[in-house]
Amino acid sequence: MKKIYLMMLGIVCTFFPAQYSYATKVDNPIEETINKSDANIVGHIIDKKTQEHMPYVTVAVKNTTISTLTDLTGHYFLKNLPEGEFTIEISSVGYKTISQKVICKKGVTHELNFQVEEDIIALDAVVVSANRNETARRVAPTLVKVISTKLFETTNSQTLSQGLTFQPGVRVENDCQNCGFTQVRINGLDGKYTQILIDSRPIFSSLAGVYGLEHIPANMIERVEVVRGGGSALFGSSAIAGTVNIITKEPMRNSGSVAHSITNIDGSSSFDNNTSLNLSLVSDNNKMGAYIYGLNREKSAWDYNGDGFTESSKMKNQTVGMNAYYKTGTYSKISFEYHHIEEFRRGGSRLDLAPHIAVNPQLNGTGVDGVVEQTEHSINTGGVKFSIFSADQKNYFNAYAAAQDIKRDSYYGAYGKTSDLTSVIGAQYIRNIDKLIFMPASITAGLEYNRDALHDKGTDTERYRDKALQENPNATGDVLKALIAKYTPSPTDQIINISSAYLQSEWKNEKWSILLGGRLDKNSITKKAILSPRANLRYNPLENINIRLSYAEGFRAPQAFDEDLHISNIGGDLLRIERAKNLKEEKSHSINASVDMYHMIGIFQTNLLIEGFYTKLNDPFVLSAPVMDANGSGYLIQTRSNGSGAKVYGITAEANIAYKNTFQLQTGITIQRSRYDEAEEWSADNKLSDDERTTKDILRTPNLYGYFTASYSPSKVLSFSLNGNYTGRMYVPHLWSQVNGTADEMVKSPSFFELGAKVAYDFDLDAGLCIQLNAGVQNILNEFQKDFDKGATRDSGYMYGPGSPRCYFAGLKVSF
Repeated sequence: MKKIYLMMLGIVCTFFPAQYSYATKVDNPIEETINKSDANIVGHIIDKKTQEHMPYVTVAVKNTTISTLTDLTGHYFLKNLPEGEFTIEISSVGYKTISQKVICKKGVTHELNFQVEEDIIALDAVVVSANRNETARRVAPTLVKVISTKLFETTNSQTLSQGLTFQPGVRVENDCQNCGFTQVRINGLDGKYTQILIDSRPIFSSLAGVYGLEHIPANMIERVEVVRGGGSALFGSSAIAGTVNIITKEPMRNSGSVAHSITNIDGSSSFDNNTSLNLSLVSDNNKMGAYIYGLNREKSAWDYNGDGFTESSKMKNQTVGMNAYYKTGTYSKISFEYHHIEEFRRGGSRLDLAPHIAVNPQLNGTGVDGVVEQTEHSINTGGVKFSIFSADQKNYFNAYAAAQDIKRDSYYGAYGKTSDLTSVIGAQYIRNIDKLIFMPASITAGLEYNRDALHDKGTDTERYRDKALQENPNATGDVLKALIAKYTPSPTDQIINISSAYLQSEWKNEKWSILLGGRLDKNSITKKAILSPRANLRYNPLENINIRLSYAEGFRAPQAFDEDLHISNIGGDLLRIERAKNLKEEKSHSINASVDMYHMIGIFQTNLLIEGFYTKLNDPFVLSAPVMDANGSGYLIQTRSNGSGAKVYGITAEANIAYKNTFQLQTGITIQRSRYDEAEEWSADNKLSDDERTTKDILRTPNLYGYFTASYSPSKVLSFSLNGNYTGRMYVPHLWSQVNGTADEMVKSPSFFELGAKVAYDFDLDAGLCIQLNAGVQNILNEFQKDFDKGATRDSGYMYGPGSPRCYFAGLKVSF
């Protein structure tokens, strides 16, 4: 591993120093002030069809930190530019990105005027998840799907989890009646197989993954990039199914907004209130900027079947954050991101009482057992990045550090405390070569170090003492201490260190893209370093037809993942997951092939995507059926072990059609199968035969699911939108033996179709002030699970389908 680090460091030192020293020289702010170049570019930007001047369009000098926005009249002015040949790039949401080369000379002012065309489907949107470098989505070596801020708005999605459902091959699953635990499934694989990134950094820890999809508010997101298929060669382990890269908002101009929405759950007395604030500040010289955001959310608990136990948990969430930058020179910039989240979440019964009282039949006023799941999170997440281009624009280097610190107080039948500190530091170097063997190429090399330190312990000494005295009422002294220790869960202390190095080369022109690379990871809990190779091919037989083929290997280390730290409740008993001895890493082989076609039909812009995928899992992690702990802790135990193997395969189709900014329809469907090579046990109920207790199907995975979104704007101030999600039938285990002693059952769930609608009207006032009123209905058809378990002995994990019934919402947004 050290040899690889030294080799890659040598590559950086060989190619970069000369260009870096030159860039540093010209970037000196004092020197720039003394030696004004008076090399300027002025011009205006208009809409090609309407011939109207366009305000707030970004005008950037590519591969530098120089940029500006057009003013309210659609004009721009770039002054005192460095001398040399540069590319001017014009970009705006909903329009095609265009560029033009220009030679800047001392004392010369150029006039460059541009006409831009609409691009509602975002062909030329810039993405970073395909190759860890900014690349136009059209020519990216890997298929990248983008969730924009517009989609969050039109679907009334307040959090990341709500917006993710409107993507092909992606499904957000609701897994717990008590606490509202959700996870994202990509191509049929559950949440542990998806790597969640924040600004391309893997700091979304295993603990954050339990409730993290709902922790991320939509108003901090610039876009979400989704890559389906193996991604370990780029971003490390847990990227077997794909990656979800959350790109946070950056400041663009002086502006802001305040919004509030209220949602009523099925005409009941339960409401979900969301208040958000956004403020963007940029200095006059565009050297500094800060984007500040905040969210306050309060959601009432909701009881669907009137049994006194919640189907939707009570939640309070506050988020504040900032994304800022400082341009240290023409070619270098420092970026900083920080956000803080406080969340309280509680589900079960008697929410007005303290947890330990609510579960006690002698104290809760009902005379029967209660159930409580409660968590309080305090999360601090931040990162800093320094990036620099060389003056000849052939070299790019960035160094970064990021961390996430989580403190959690919990009650899952007993009080507990958990802390988790995840950190990453790394550096990346990109060298652009005019010709490498046969084609222009970009070489990317990087080093990364991750550390995750988790501590989880039970703190409910009174509960463990009561359990001990139930076993031996006369116990005292050392005997009582021994019994208390017996019923006290062992604390979890897990420190994981991962050293990584990656190297790839991408040959690319307008017709071809060939990428070869790999990543080497040494995880402290694996015996040896693991190599994850990757190969990608893109071919454009015509300008608007992209054919892609990719192969990637990935792995997951045998550590605590996602819901391992979420404790379910079955039949009034707590369920905990433990790892089998000699549990080894899980490996994957993924193949993806796609055809992506774009075509103009008259004035309509269209896109059709067809993708096939196949993933083979070796030694996959499987969970045994829950059994009572033989050590007498009182917990049900599920054991994570290596299975015989599995495969997931299928096809995804997606279609887009757009007419100007007036109408857009996007729809996608996925057909797939998820199967183990040999039948795996899902139940330990001895009332069932061996065949009935096992299955080859990967559970909770429908063979058919899809979505659609549609928007119509007959004028600039009025818009209508529709959206829908379809979830096909799937197998879900129902553990009756733990609930009432009857035989466990494998239930085939019904299919669900969620339909939503929204209308919005803008009042454009003077001085750039806009007031928007909106209203709508989610899950109009009230498609919702009808057979929830009731009472304290319910199987809280027996949940499928939509997370909410029919809901009515209304909102107000003030933008300035």
